[in-house]
Amino acid sequence: MGNKNKYKSGSIFDMQFITSSISTTLVLLLLGLVVFFVLTAHNLSVYVRENISFSILISDDMKEADILKLQKKLNGESFVKESEYISKKQALKEQTEAMGTDPKEFLGYNPFTASIEIKLHSEYANSDSIAKIEKKIKRNTNIQDVLYRKELIDAVNDNIRNISLVLLALAVVLTFISFALINNTIRLAIYSKRFLIHTMKLVGASWGFIRGPFLRKNVWSGVLAAVVADTVLMGTAYWAVTYEPELLQVITPEVMLIVCASVLVFGIVITWLCAYVSINKYLRMRANSLYYI
Repeated sequence: MGNKNKYKSGSIFDMQFITSSISTTLVLLLLGLVVFFVLTAHNLSVYVRENISFSILISDDMKEADILKLQKKLNGESFVKESEYISKKQALKEQTEAMGTDPKEFLGYNPFTASIEIKLHSEYANSDSIAKIEKKIKRNTNIQDVLYRKELIDAVNDNIRNISLVLLALAVVLTFISFALINNTIRLAIYSKRFLIHTMKLVGASWGFIRGPFLRKNVWSGVLAAVVADTVLMGTAYWAVTYEPELLQVITPEVMLIVCASVLVFGIVITWLCAYVSINKYLRMRANSLYYI
């Protein structure tokens, strides 16, 4: 009879552990997705900003060797991510391909000027910074003009700012929801053991001795849930990058490392904290109160 009861209790424990782990896994997946989207949104904003370019139009009087020297000098500036020199011939060729006709045939001359296309580092990709850069570049008398789309840059920055605020608010809300869900799961598991906790108190067990097995069990449940959640997230990210290699610009190894580490930390800290609070609640209760909760 004793062996039968022991086996039965072990089965209940295993089922509670599995159920708690599954519930925690689903919640940690949600938290991992929140961290993932926040980090990838940042990388996406950097990627978009750094692909906004402006053109420096060069005077026809400037020799190509001097233009290349100017380009090299610009590449040394802190705000320049990369640059590309486009000669008059190259500009004519590109426009001919785009329009389907050669402007030089009916104008009698090449109407385009040489230019340097500049892509900025993301922190400089805003109207204020570009205006200062424009003034600095125009000090060179061989620069005809600096062309950029101010309205496009402002629109991109405004949209990125709004999306970041929405994601931040969503992250805070979902973090609280996740904590509440994990807390309820653990409280239900410990609730079924409230009389066992009281019995251990009656035989003189200390609070620390009683808490130990519950904390260890729930922390291991959190670790298992985090490992499963991380596996799912890594597998999904790997599939996405394999399907579309360009996503490597946004879904970087650093992002996935932070996501996985965050999920593991959340899994350990939240399960330990929820278990600690729930156990202390029942440790403080008197025997009569256990029947009315």
